[in-house]
Amino acid sequence: MIAHLPPGAAHGVVMLHGRGGTAVDILSLLDHAGLPGVAAVAPEAAGNSWWPSSFLAPAAQMDPFVQRGLAEVAAGVASLEQAGLARSAIWLCGFSQGACLALEAFAREGEGLAGAFAFSGGLVGLADQGNPGPALYGHADKRLDYTGQRSGQVWISVHQRDPHIPLKRAEDSAVALRQRGATVDLQVYPGAGHAVMREDITALRRHLNG
Repeated sequence: MIAHLPPGAAHGVVMLHGRGGTAVDILSLLDHAGLPGVAAVAPEAAGNSWWPSSFLAPAAQMDPFVQRGLAEVAAGVASLEQAGLARSAIWLCGFSQGACLALEAFAREGEGLAGAFAFSGGLVGLADQGNPGPALYGHADKRLDYTGQRSGQVWISVHQRDPHIPLKRAEDSAVALRQRGATVDLQVYPGAGHAVMREDITALRRHLNG
């Protein structure tokens, strides 16, 4: 885990890279956003991948990888708390696989956190339901009935035709988190793509620059 812990930081963020990415890569988003004073930690997944399949894979296949990822997120939050940040000042942030993990950690274990940024991501889900369909790229739907209240703020972005993140899952993720009490901004970019966009960086700066 790489840590950037400037003295007197008002905000902290656990940064989660995408498939093939690194902790250094995802931490660079703070530089792009002009946020050198934000405390950050970035765990790195074994083999630079949080799981070996699509996040849409069956729950039984995904669960051991999700559990390992959740443990890394919890360790990141704990390290920021040990550095003196209140839980209410800590965010989760990720791209692609990291975005999915950030949302899942917020939904399952994020009580009291400030919120989450998911750049090209959606919830992994709790269990399979329904039949495979084209809206989820040939995969079955997942239960998104998380428990507890989440009073934080969430930013979810996705392209209309993202090759990895179905628009339906991003939309359903926004609904599920709103039902738990979170304030959710869903940013849908036109056309095809899978990338961190200018609006994502702006959202990061807006919430963490203070």
